[in-house]
Formats: sequence, structure tokens, C-alpha cells
Amino acid sequence: MLYYIIMNNSIFSRLRTLPDRTADHILFACGLFLAASETYKQLFLYYIINHGSYDWWFFPFQLCSLPMYLCLLLPFIKDRTVKTTLYTFMQDYNLLGGIAALLVPEGFLGIHWTLSVHGYVWHTMLILIGIFIFLTGRSALSGKGFARTIPVFVICCCIATLINIYAPGHGRADMFYISPYYPTTQIIFHDIALRIGILPANLLYLAVICLGGYVVHRAFRRISRILYHK
Repeated sequence: MLYYIIMNNSIFSRLRTLPDRTADHILFACGLFLAASETYKQLFLYYIINHGSYDWWFFPFQLCSLPMYLCLLLPFIKDRTVKTTLYTFMQDYNLLGGIAALLVPEGFLGIHWTLSVHGYVWHTMLILIGIFIFLTGRSALSGKGFARTIPVFVICCCIATLINIYAPGHGRADMFYISPYYPTTQIIFHDIALRIGILPANLLYLAVICLGGYVVHRAFRRISRILYHK
């Protein structure tokens, strides 16, 4: 009885009853914040670090960049299945990316302290967005719910590959860290690429990301059963 009294008056139950419009506005505000901070980063890199030359290495289309775009799109998406799939994608993949980046932060350290702060704040935001989506019940925690995120991931990987191939800079772009021109810079997978080749290592890397997203998905499913008994 005490458990149900606590749950009925807790932040969990309040978030579960949050109107769709309100949840979308909160996520849209998160998207605006991410876009504003990314604009600062791009301008700082262009004018201060690279003295008027654009470095495609920093083009904002990494896995961890996607919530910036998706949060801004959510209020305009009417199809419920599409919207739920995007919610689930951010909950699983981008929370995973946020945690991984904070555990291994070398990618945003060492250039300038403000960009290091940007990196920490950005990836913390990804984690908070993922938790918010889960707590508001916007994601689909079933196996089918996760399966629907895989085409989204594949499409994004294809876009990243096209950018890597066709962006100026002679292969400088490394979106999703799957450049076809040189071994990935990601730890462990860099050594794997040196042993088995760039393409097989990149495919293995993407498969591991999918597996990691599924692990996060299953973890949220288990937490949901504990919190809400379903």
C-alpha cells in the first residue's frame, strides 16, 4: 500500500501523465539549447581555432549530434509510430552515446576549455533527454519498438557515409567514426581495423553500437517493470 501511495504522488507518476504537447515542448527546448551551443562551437572552431577555414572533422553529424535535430523535429511530426520510434531511438542510442563519451572524453578535451565544457554539457544533456523520454513513457519498450529504431540507425549511417565520402577535405570528415579512408579513431576498434581492414572493422563497430542500444533498451524495460509493474 505504501508503495502505491508513494508512486501515485511521485515525480514518476507526474511525468507519466505529462501531456504530449508539453513533453514535445520540453524536448524542443533541449534541441534549441543544443543548437545554440553547437553554433557557438562551430563559430569558435571556424574563427578562433582554424582562422577562417572549416574543418570537416567537426561537422555536426555524429551519433551524439542527432538529438539536436530530432528534438527540433518532434513537434512537427504527426505520425505516432514515427514519433515513438524517434523517441525510442534517442532513449537507447543517444543515451548510450552520452554515457560512452563521458566515460572516454578524449574526443572533446584538449582543444579549448570552453569546448571541453561544451562536450561535457552536451553529453550530459543526451543522458537527461534519454531518461526524460523513458520517464514520460514516450518510448516503445517492446522488442518491436527497438527493431523499429534499426532502420533509423541504418539511414543515419548511410548519411554519415555520404558525408565522409563527398565532403571537402580529402577524407577529413569522419562522421560516426566510420570513414572509409582510414582506420576508425575509436579505441579497440582502431586496432581491429589495422588487423582485419577498415570496412569490416567499421561494420563491427556499428554492430556493437546496435547491441549496446539493445542492452540499454532492455535495461529500461526491466526498470519499467520495477517502477510500474508492467
